[in-house]
Order: sequence, then C-alpha cells, then structure tokens
Amino acid sequence: MSDVTTAEFNEEGKYLRKIRSFVLREGRLTKGQSQAIESHWSTMGLDYSPEALDLTQVFGRDADTVLEIGFGMGASLVQMAKAAPELNYIGIEVHKPGVGACLADAGEAQVTNLRVYHHDAMEVLEHSIADGALARVQLFFPDPWHKKRHHKRRIVQPEFVQLIRRKLKVGGVFHMATDWENYSEHMLEVMQAAPGYKNQSATGTVVERPDHRPLTKFEARGHRLGHGVWDIMFERID
Repeated sequence: MSDVTTAEFNEEGKYLRKIRSFVLREGRLTKGQSQAIESHWSTMGLDYSPEALDLTQVFGRDADTVLEIGFGMGASLVQMAKAAPELNYIGIEVHKPGVGACLADAGEAQVTNLRVYHHDAMEVLEHSIADGALARVQLFFPDPWHKKRHHKRRIVQPEFVQLIRRKLKVGGVFHMATDWENYSEHMLEVMQAAPGYKNQSATGTVVERPDHRPLTKFEARGHRLGHGVWDIMFERID
C-alpha cells in the first residue's frame, strides 16, 4: 500500500495549501533503484514545474493520458503502460524507492509511454496538469486512515474530487480502488454528492475490476483469504 501524497487536510477535510507543504520521502534506495533513476530519469522522469505540461511535447505524440496518484513500487503501473501502448501514462509518487523500482521495471519492460514525478500529487495536479487534459485518473489503495477520528484525512474529499474533475476531460474517468470496505463507502458517498460526475456502475455502487487494472500479488492473496477489493469509477459528465 502506498502513501498517496503528503498533503494534509484540516478537520473539515479541506486541503491545507502551505508553502513547502510536503517533504519528499527519500527512504533507503537499493543499488538497482539508484541505478534506475540515474539511467532512466532523463527519458522518463518529470521535474516539477508550476507551469502546465505540454503533453504532446512530453510524449512526442497526441494520445489520451492516464495519471496515477501514488503508484507505490510501480509494478502495476508499468504493466498497464506495457499493455496499452496507445495511451500515455503519468505516475506520481513521493517515496523515492518506489520511483526507482518503477523506473527499473519500466526500463526492463522497454515501455516508452510512461513518465513519472517524484513530487507531491496535489501540487502536480494543481499546477502541472492542464484542465481537461486527462482521460483517466487512478487512485489505487490509498491510505485508508481506518480510525474514525482520522477519516477526514482521507484524500477522497469533496474539494479533491472537484480538482480531479477539472483535470479530466468530459467523458474522462476517476477510478478508485480500495481493500477497506468502509473507505469504499466513504468514496461512494463523496462521489455521489459531487457535481459533474456520473457513476459508471449499473447498480449505482461499485464496479467489477476492469481489465486495465492488473490484479496485484497483495490483492490475489487477499482474495484467497476472502478479503474484498472495491473498484469505483465515476465519469466526468460536465
């Protein structure tokens, strides 16, 4: 499970924008992770800038772009990028060993349609991604903050989902997944109240795991133990 972002929220769930509001988590890099960053950052790394990216220039083509917030060690992100070469992928992660692991996997898989940020997701979304630029935003297994008194710290809050909506094009999809049923209920509650979105579930609740989201080892083990995973997909309709 990955730290999604180091952003903080107050007790009302409002995002606290502060100067230097986050600290990049360096962690301990393996030799392989360090070498991967050295070898691949120039081709796959994105340095944070407060100006919006020109995605056509970044990827050398015009294609739908998928952004993942908090990709952890990046294995499933690389798998997705390799399986869908027609799409552009951007991953954001604050934990440096995860960035190194992702770049190592991406280099080995020889994917050319993936770029990564080692930066805070909120700042990237606010400043580096143009409005209406994304076809899909992915938020998989964010920190559940499972204690009730910490629920307001969860990243899925009304203000956050409107930021995501701005960055999606009309018809674009916000795809969340969690292995905490209580968090899935929270996500549904926030999304169903959010203007401008429509649930893609035929039942108005969760969806089956779509083919584009790989089954992780962690998740497969959970299935064997009878644990659930809930996928939630909402489309931007205006």
